[in-house]
Amino acid sequence: MGPAISIRGLRVVRGGREVLHEIDLEVEAGRVTGLLGPSGSGKTTLIRSIVGVQIVAGGTVSVLALPAGAAALRRRVGYMTQAPSVYGDLTVRENLTYFGRIVGVERDRVDEVAERVGLAAETDQVVATLSGGQRARVSLGTALLSEPELLVLDEPTVGLDPVLRRDLWDFFHELAEAGSTLLVSSHVMDEAGRCDGLVLLREGSILAAATPDELREHTGVTELDDAFLQLIEHGAGS
Repeated sequence: MGPAISIRGLRVVRGGREVLHEIDLEVEAGRVTGLLGPSGSGKTTLIRSIVGVQIVAGGTVSVLALPAGAAALRRRVGYMTQAPSVYGDLTVRENLTYFGRIVGVERDRVDEVAERVGLAAETDQVVATLSGGQRARVSLGTALLSEPELLVLDEPTVGLDPVLRRDLWDFFHELAEAGSTLLVSSHVMDEAGRCDGLVLLREGSILAAATPDELREHTGVTELDDAFLQLIEHGAGS
């Protein structure tokens, strides 16, 4: 099985400033890969390039062996944006039903997804009345509707309590064990240890692409946030 995502020489310029610098990256299929780095490091821009909604200045991005953004990927790739991209004046069920029609899924899939993201009791509640964490889970639900082969999640655990964060990470690994590939961005380094693979991004460049254990071995420290700091201080590459 080839990589789920293959990137070569990716450059992105925004507002006259280059924000991604000649990125080369491969993301293995069937794993949970964490995209980690501080705010402003370029995580969201890289994610937008992968899902095909970002204008790029150079390089190539291949997703599931097709060019990023290809029409054939619409049902095969699920994308959860950093800000919940759902309608506040509709109920949870109405949102899931609407997005389900776009990707052509059966109606019973709506209830299945609502249960999966822990919103079975809130399906008839208007989204605007939900908490921030619940709105994020509605957005995650829309990304799950088509049972995508690749799930790209931009900061999915922001604002969630520790128990829900743990449950979501367990769910992400269940999806990977069932054959899906997940790319999950975060600026919280304590989530790094929950990933099968890590991509550490800083100021538009990749510092490292490795497993958590490889990163610990390479830096000689046990805490992953310390490893990240060591890479920054020594200017280590991937």
